[in-house]
Order: sequence, then C-alpha cells, then structure tokens
Amino acid sequence: MAKAGNEGTADVARYIVPRYNIWMSEKITASEYRALAELRYRIRLFLREGDATALSEGLEPQQYQMLLAIRGLEDGESATVGTLAERLAIKHHSAVELIDRLEKRGFVKRLRNRGDRRQVQVVLLLRGEKALASVVKERISELRATGDALVRTIEALLERRNGKFRPKKKRKSN
Repeated sequence: MAKAGNEGTADVARYIVPRYNIWMSEKITASEYRALAELRYRIRLFLREGDATALSEGLEPQQYQMLLAIRGLEDGESATVGTLAERLAIKHHSAVELIDRLEKRGFVKRLRNRGDRRQVQVVLLLRGEKALASVVKERISELRATGDALVRTIEALLERRNGKFRPKKKRKSN
C-alpha cells in the first residue's frame, strides 16, 4: 500500500520538476525588472493616496483597512478577530487593539457567540459604514481613472517570451 503512495508522489514529481526547472532556468529580462518596479510603484501610489483619503475622512489608514476588511468579506464569512488579522496581515493582538479603537469611536461592535463565548464577531455599525463609504467612493473613482496603467503593468509581467503565455488583447477605451 505504501508503495502505491510513493509511486503517486514519483508521478507528481516527474510532472512538476521538469516544468519547475524550465521555468526557473529562464533568465529574468530587463523588461521584467522594469515591469515589476513599475508595479510596485503603482501599488505604492495607490496605497499612499488611499491613506491620504482615509486621513481626510478622519480615519487612520489601518482603521480604514480594518473597516474595508470587515465590509469586504464574502457572504457567510464571519468577521472574527482571527479572520480580520489574517486579512490585514497583522498579529492577533494588533487586530484586537485596532478593533478596540474602532469600537471606542462607534464604528464597530463586538458580538460574542452565544454558544461559545470565546468566539467574537465584529460588525460594522452605521457610523463605520458611512465613514468607509466616503473613502471607498473616492478610491474606486481614482482606480477607474488611473487603473489602466496598473492593469498594463500587470499584463506586462504576465506576458511570457517563450509563447506559453500570450499578451491579452488591448482593452478598448470607453
């Protein structure tokens, strides 16, 4: 029985290893370096402007990010401290402190699970929803105005020289 499992692993290795080696042996081109640098630049601009917009609406950037993480969860996904910490890529205790500050300002509320009091869900209150909507409206508007450059940069990175990936057709301007 163990032999069959090992054969399966060997089959997977025979499939993946050559493809991995081919991919890893490709030389990174100057245009790929430029595209990656441009992507990082575009993302940093977008984030910096988002921070400025949040501040202009009276929210600290991390508060805005937390409100967005809560509101942006999929239907049925619970806004637990752990989930929110994961979404913001921060430690659990940092998420707790951030939620504390938002709760003091009346933006969110904690609800304890009746069956398991250790489980806490964070819900967005009307005040938090309004503050978030102001920032998001501005962010979406900016992204619609400047997003083409970001998309072109990502497409340049995804394009491959060896023909395995083909560039997408140019988008039509509205």
